[in-house]
Amino acid sequence: MSEKQTLGFQAEVSQLLQLMIHSLYSNKEIFLRELISNASDASDKLRFEAINDASLFENDSELKIKVSFDKAARTITIADNGIGMTRDDAINHLGTIAKSGTKEFFAKLSGDQQKDAAMIGQFGVGFYSGFIVADKMTVESRRAGTAASEGVRWESTGAGDFSVEQITKEDRGTAITLHLREGEDDFLSSWKLKSIIRTYSDHISLPILMQKEEWDDEKKEQVLKDELETVNQASALWARSKSEITPEQYTEFYKHISHDYTAPLTHTHNRVEGRSEYTQLLYIPSRAPFDMWDRNKRGGIKLYVKRVFIMDDAEQLMPVYLRFVKGIIDSNDLPLNVSREILQESRDIKAIREGSTKRVLGMLEDLANAEGDEGESEKEKFASFWKEFGQVLKEGIGEDAANKDRIAALLRFASTHNDSDAQNVSFADYLARAKEGQDKIYYVTADTYAAAKNSPHLEIFRKKGVEVLLLTDRVDEWMLSFLTAFEGKDLVSVAKGDLDLGKLEDEAEKKQHEETETQFKDLVEKMKTALADKAKDVRITFRLTDSPACLVADENELSGNLVRMLKAAGQAAPESKPILEVNPDHPLVQRLKYEEAKFNDWSHILFDQAALAEGGTLEDPSAFVKRLNEMLLNVSK
Repeated sequence: MSEKQTLGFQAEVSQLLQLMIHSLYSNKEIFLRELISNASDASDKLRFEAINDASLFENDSELKIKVSFDKAARTITIADNGIGMTRDDAINHLGTIAKSGTKEFFAKLSGDQQKDAAMIGQFGVGFYSGFIVADKMTVESRRAGTAASEGVRWESTGAGDFSVEQITKEDRGTAITLHLREGEDDFLSSWKLKSIIRTYSDHISLPILMQKEEWDDEKKEQVLKDELETVNQASALWARSKSEITPEQYTEFYKHISHDYTAPLTHTHNRVEGRSEYTQLLYIPSRAPFDMWDRNKRGGIKLYVKRVFIMDDAEQLMPVYLRFVKGIIDSNDLPLNVSREILQESRDIKAIREGSTKRVLGMLEDLANAEGDEGESEKEKFASFWKEFGQVLKEGIGEDAANKDRIAALLRFASTHNDSDAQNVSFADYLARAKEGQDKIYYVTADTYAAAKNSPHLEIFRKKGVEVLLLTDRVDEWMLSFLTAFEGKDLVSVAKGDLDLGKLEDEAEKKQHEETETQFKDLVEKMKTALADKAKDVRITFRLTDSPACLVADENELSGNLVRMLKAAGQAAPESKPILEVNPDHPLVQRLKYEEAKFNDWSHILFDQAALAEGGTLEDPSAFVKRLNEMLLNVSK
């Protein structure tokens, strides 16, 4: 038998413990929910492994969780007969945090206890929540299938280190004993513990057992009996009828499967019958997890087959762009020994994935299109959803051709119609406000809302009262390569190609434009020569009313914004020169028409100003400054 060994916690564990104890102290009861949830997971894992090796049950196939307390010792014990742990498991699972995105998680903590509590909840504290009420935790465990002599005892005060030693443990599974802090004696009550279990863990499909109590006339108090009773309903929540489940039970079940501390935004619970029969209970969280942008992260869907847990990260059941969805899918058709390889090839899985995707989109449509007084509340929920998950949903435009139109209808954008950066304008809203004769949906892309709102490309649209969508999310440029029209109306960038306002421009305007282009023909040719190394072309524009010039991309080339994004990400961008468009009504352009000595310098200044106005950077900033200073000095003479 090995000697006791003392090891240090991973630095992140120590940091998490301190933050958690202080941030979550106002909601101490959650420790019991978390530890029972872990016990349930351990039993699920045993049931799954035993599909291929029934000997792991060790003649004890009745899985259960037992909660007990000892007033004299001031301890609470949560015990299960699940999969259990080896010595290495205890060190790895209880001494370190292996989650991806751990550094990002800690970087986002603000020091504000209320905000940090929500973040910690998203991260999932599980086992460590015991230290909220305990100043010492003792864990005794043995993994199913190992000898009784291979048990392990793990113990820590949560102060920075823990000890592990080998013990003899006859029964498999894990028993966690909490040595309560001073002032936490309220939890040493059968009534209190049962109340917490029924509130937070009633949905657990395993029986949660506690000792029965009866009144003792001599002692004038309740005393514990040897007989055990089941405290929870002990049936799979998703298998029950919807009419039997309260909103509170749905919420607590979500917290159980997601380890999120906040209530979900909405959920859907359905039994699907037909070629493939399955039950789905799917939730949309109220806030984005800290690691949402990790596209390699496993999905949030737990797969069951006929109530038997199979896996808790079945990414094949939901497309990547819906990776924020949490829930349960329980199939009646899949084999119990299903593997990830089988999931990838299964026709049933494909049907479940398609059906579940449509169900999630239906949930979002119900929120977005709700009517009446209650509808306003639902629309507020959709606005909250969009703020948290809108950028991820946009990925679906390029990844889910079958549902592209449905996703497009759910998209929301900022717009020149509003005075704020709120993304609350749908394509339907935009088209409902479109000008008579307007046959296009106009948009501009930029790095920031301010850059988009103040883009010189918007000037003619403001003059004519035409709304323009302001797209500033990094995913927008990629999305637009898949989304070229909505309900028959082409999406047109105001910063690409020749500006064609169609019926928004009358014949008189077109004739005047032709005459102006003729008048400035010589100037344009001269500027082409001066800017041959910078500009692909120079032309007169009528999209500007206040600015002297702007840069546009050719119709089939990458926008300036996308080129900047690619370079910032360290990716190669196709070499191409922008087109310089000049405003014939601007005094600087009109003066340039008669400038001889400094014509080249003035042309370069106009080009560089246009680049800066759209958020670009200059290849030679010092040359720009020198030219500008010389021009200012000449003007002042």
